[in-house]
Amino acid sequence: MMREIPTIKPSNTHRNAVRRLIHRARVATLATRMVEGGDPYASLVTVAADHDASPILLLSGLADHTRNLNADARVSLLIDEARALPNPQTGPRVSLLGRAEKVVDPQARDRIAARFLARHPGAALYAGFGDFAFWRMVPERAHLVGGFARAVWIPDGVLRDPATAAAFAEAEPSAVAHMNDDHADAVAALGLAHVGPGGAWRMTALDAAGILMRNGDDEMVFQIPFEPPLTAPGEVRARLVEMTRKARHAQ
Repeated sequence: MMREIPTIKPSNTHRNAVRRLIHRARVATLATRMVEGGDPYASLVTVAADHDASPILLLSGLADHTRNLNADARVSLLIDEARALPNPQTGPRVSLLGRAEKVVDPQARDRIAARFLARHPGAALYAGFGDFAFWRMVPERAHLVGGFARAVWIPDGVLRDPATAAAFAEAEPSAVAHMNDDHADAVAALGLAHVGPGGAWRMTALDAAGILMRNGDDEMVFQIPFEPPLTAPGEVRARLVEMTRKARHAQ
């Protein structure tokens, strides 16, 4: 007799875990439906996170998945931190189900582009090409697997509150510039403590989930999380001061 798997009631802890996975992700598996025949089609994509935790994609109009999206906006996106583990079944992952929408408003596109390029600076080489466009996925539900036999369906509430997201989006540019221009020593201490030695650590982005750091012209960008996530931009300064104090103490 097969043992029945107990149903887990989703909580804010689960929703925060989903957002954490989205904000940390650099790559994901995108599932669309083929225009011809409707067969499922999975492809590798690079991903960044908007302030509300909605995934951002930069897609070529020549790619099969883009042709599929133009015909059917329904998608699934798999984000995982399992593949590098000795037993991948023990690693966390989330399958997001929802719709993808092309970002067409110029002001929104500029902001989305800045978020994406902060995560993937190498994409600046082709982000402006006419056949590339930014897409935003709007998750409608999520299936979070925290490890072996630890799964929960989250029917709603995956994205961060719109007002909170908007507040962080407004505060981000000045906060990042202030840290890089006036507190380069603190940025260097954070990079050294959380990532490793580097000659020119700079902050590239900031949101409720954490900060992104880049070492010089290196294309690899690292996320340093806020644990727990912030709830308002007014908390940024105190959290960075505390993180910097701990980083310097650890050196």
